[in-house]
Amino acid sequence: MKLKRTMGAVEWLLLITLSFLWGGSFFFIGVAVRALPPLTIVALRVGLAAIALNVIVRVVGLKVKMNRRLWTAFLVMGLLNNGIPFSLIVWGQTHIASSLASILNATTPLFAVIVAYFLTDDEKMTRWRLAGVVIGLAGVVSMIGPETLRGLGTNVLAQMAVLAAALSYACAGVFGRRFREMDIAPLLTATGQVTASSLLLVPLALAVDRPWTLPLPPLTVWGAVLSQALFSTALAYIIYFRILATAGATNVSLVTFLIPISAILLGTTFLGEQLELKHFIGMGLIGLGLASIDGRPLRWLRRRLGSKAGSPDTQALVGSPQPGSEV
Repeated sequence: MKLKRTMGAVEWLLLITLSFLWGGSFFFIGVAVRALPPLTIVALRVGLAAIALNVIVRVVGLKVKMNRRLWTAFLVMGLLNNGIPFSLIVWGQTHIASSLASILNATTPLFAVIVAYFLTDDEKMTRWRLAGVVIGLAGVVSMIGPETLRGLGTNVLAQMAVLAAALSYACAGVFGRRFREMDIAPLLTATGQVTASSLLLVPLALAVDRPWTLPLPPLTVWGAVLSQALFSTALAYIIYFRILATAGATNVSLVTFLIPISAILLGTTFLGEQLELKHFIGMGLIGLGLASIDGRPLRWLRRRLGSKAGSPDTQALVGSPQPGSEV
């Protein structure tokens, strides 16, 4: 399967769907954390998702020949994409506001562009891609509120933990490309990664939190935990690995720009929240950043201006494309 630098309609639709699934997870976490410790929530999330995914794999009859190389890859992916970032973000959010954590987490595409530049041959950094990441990050800051950045400089370790989680997500995106090269289906990749994460996190939660000593959570908490496991994890990672296989690490990381939009739209639709001017400004900047990263609007503008008689003024405005400068 050939890697696409520019995502098609299917990839964009899947990316938007993924943003809603992961945007909703913040709501589910907010409900569950009232009755359960963070590590237990993470362990339940990956454990229940692993059970669901393994059942689906059995039902559809998918099989893969397991070996040490593949299991090692699943374990590394589970650490980079679940174990390390989940734990760092949960710990970080016990010391800093969730809004600031969201902004720091939105640096994932920036890290992805840098990591992919050094570790891949077909996801090289371009000026437009880098500019798009910066514009998109500015959109996230604008949407959540620039006042949130006043918290920078305090609880530095917690902030560094969330940034390290974003870097881990970026590394996971690049590392996960190997499953496409190994011809492993996205469903099997998602199942292997979440199963490996469960083998790491469930014993840790049992040892640290001793959940059998906790009071029995109410039904609302169990509903939040199940929704997070089935939708924000199991289904979300099937979509994640599908996008990663066709569009690459940098493109799939763009979901962190869309998550704030999804969360706000969910809030206005189901919770009666009101959209403010900063939300529209933020959405506009994020849209501009995504357009710059995608590249098609810029190429369309270049073709349109280039078709006008090739005047010196037009050439000076657009410039001639240089080798290797395609987005």
